[in-house]
This record gives sequence, structure tokens and C-alpha cells, in this order.
Amino acid sequence: MPHPTNPALYRLTKHLLQKYHKAVRPVHDWTEATTVYLDVLVHAVLDVDAQNQKLKTSIWYHEVWDDEFLSWNPSMFDEIREISLPLSDIWMPDIIIKEVVDFEGSPDLPYVYVNSSGTIKNSKPIQVVSACSLETYAFPFDIQNCSLTFSSALHTVHDINLAFLRSRGDMKHDKKEFLNDSEWELLSVSSTHNILQSCAGESAQIQFHVVIRRHPLVYVVSLLIPSIFLMLVDLGSFYLPPTCRARIAFKTSVLVGYTVFRVNISDEMPRSALSTPLIGVFFVVCMAFLVISLFKSILLVRFLHDESGAGQERPLLCLQGDTDADEPRTDPRAQLAGATEPPFCQEHQVQPGTLKEVWFQLRSISTYFQTWEQAEQQEVKWLALLQRFDRLLFQAYAVVLGLYAVTLCSLWALWASS
Repeated sequence: MPHPTNPALYRLTKHLLQKYHKAVRPVHDWTEATTVYLDVLVHAVLDVDAQNQKLKTSIWYHEVWDDEFLSWNPSMFDEIREISLPLSDIWMPDIIIKEVVDFEGSPDLPYVYVNSSGTIKNSKPIQVVSACSLETYAFPFDIQNCSLTFSSALHTVHDINLAFLRSRGDMKHDKKEFLNDSEWELLSVSSTHNILQSCAGESAQIQFHVVIRRHPLVYVVSLLIPSIFLMLVDLGSFYLPPTCRARIAFKTSVLVGYTVFRVNISDEMPRSALSTPLIGVFFVVCMAFLVISLFKSILLVRFLHDESGAGQERPLLCLQGDTDADEPRTDPRAQLAGATEPPFCQEHQVQPGTLKEVWFQLRSISTYFQTWEQAEQQEVKWLALLQRFDRLLFQAYAVVLGLYAVTLCSLWALWASS
């Protein structure tokens, strides 16, 4: 068959674009508004940056409008009912996304489809980096709600109006294009249509609310369960006797474990200047309890050390007789320590074998026992006070750990029911 010298597709394209002006809105009656129908399909959630309050998503964007200057009779052009035209050669609406920060890796598709009635279909994938108020308080059971607002950059509702390409119910639960093998799960994409009043006039906008939730299992295994185990080990340290010096070494080891664990999880937990994850708050509170308990144990050991050091020199040691009256009276334990007998004993040295010596020795014994009893009573009071404080600290720690577990279970239940 010989090829036609003037093919229909060429003639149709030339017919449509020969006298077409893309700078003019394509309506015969300028009082009529051009309605642009929008649709959005969320393809994937690529990144959630809580520190910079950004959400990066991959979406399929569809917009449809009627161009009254691009219609033809199919019977005149070999029954051609739809062709593709360069997007740069026709008029297109100035629809923007208000929350957009950047477009990363979005392909530039240069063509659109036009049918014989003048309906133009523009579909393209977009990687949108949008600003979003991200809430990390319930991490890792957090649910995020981010909006994508589409509106005309310049035209009012009298020139460009917006409408939905599909029903809201179909768009809300449409997940067929979403890749569900990432960290985030798509719950719904609800939408609203609003007319905004501004100084330039009324403008139409369509807002898509993308609701996503995080898959928490990997964080439960790597963060929550180890943190609970570490808190239980610290809670078990309260069963060591308060006067045991090994308790200080044990709590110091647990504190080192807290510090190392905190450094390791700092990269996994989202950081935000607006909110702090609840598990981070509980972790800091438990570290505060650990430091307070460790400081109390140090004070207790220091107090007992001072009490034992003060009781090294005792008047009871003066009962031993002198072998030389001209030399100071000393005790064998004091000789080993390089210390002399207390001045109290030196002032009351008398010749042995007299009643006066016996009276002085009895008075020394009485003074010694009175001093020892007072020291023992003071030590018992301090020990009782510190033990009560230790018991109170243990109860507060147990309450915080219980609240931590109940809160995590509640957040998990709310996450599952959403």
C-alpha cells in the first residue's frame, strides 16, 4: 500500500496547534470558569524527617480539564479520537502544592493526552518533599497526618475552579498503588474542598490528608524490650543491703549500661524540637532515680566510714597498766597505727594499787560506754532514715516502671485500633 502524502495524525496536530495561543485560557466565554479535576494516589512514603519537619512521598498526580480550542470531528481525521500533544505547546492550569518544599527526582513527562471533545489528561509521578507538623510523642506507635493542598497560584475561583476526579470514598481507602513493605503504612487519604477568601478574591483549593502510621515491631524488639530489661535490673539492685559497698559498684555498672544504651538508641529515635518521644522521657526519669540512689549509697558508705574512723581511739584502752611510768600509755593497736594514747587518759594517770586509780578507771569505762551508746544510737537513726528513703525511692521507681509499661501497652492498643 502506498503511504499517504498527508497522514491524518499530522493534519490533525497541525489543525489543532496552527492557530492555538497557549497564553489564553481556553474558553469561548471568558465568564465561564475552567474546572480542573484532581486526583492523587500515594505510591510510597520515602522519608519522614521529624527533626526538620519534612515528609517525602511518591505520588501519582492526575489532573483533567477541558480545552475548548482543542476539539475536532473524528470523522474528518480517520476516526482519531485521542492524540498526545506536547505539554509546552498548550495552556495548562497553574496548580501548585502549598506545602511543597522541594521536588526530588520527579520525571519530566513532556506529553499529555487530548481526546476529540477537548478533554486533556495530565498524569505524572511526583516525589514531593512537603512541610508537615510531625508528632513523635507516641514513638514508635505514632500516627502522622500530613496535608497536600492543591490550589491555583494566581487565578481566582471565577477563572479556575477545582473538583474531584473520583468520589471521596473511593480516594480515601484506595491503597492499590501503595507499597506496603516500607516502615510506614498508609491508613487513608481523605480530602476536602474549600473556598478561601483573600484580598485578591475567592480561590478554590483541594486538600488531601495523608494519614500514615509506623510499623513498631522492629523498635519494640530493639528499643522497648531492652530498656525494660535494663530498668528491671536497676530495680533489682534495691534488694542489696544499703550498707553493702558492692551496691555502689553494681549501680555504677548499671549506669554505664544506661549511658551506652542511650547513645545507641539516640540514632534510632526521631529527634524533634517540638516534642520528645515518651520512651525518652521515661528513660531520663529512670536514669535520675539511678543517680539519686547511687548518690545516697555513696553518702551512706561515707557516713559509716566516718563513724568507724571516729571510734578508733577509745577510753577503754586505758585499763592496761604501764610498764614505765615516765612513758605515755599506749595501746598495741594504737602503736601499730602510730598514734599515742588519748590525752584524757594521760591526765588521769595515777599510781597503781590505789582506790583513786580504780575510781578513775571506772569513770573512764562509764564515759566510754556512754559515748559508744550515743554513737550507736546516732548511727541507728541515720541508718533507719536512709533505709526509709531507700524504700521510698524503690516504690517510686516501681511506680514509674509500671506507668511505663501501662503507657506502652495503651499506645500499642490505640495504634492497633486506628
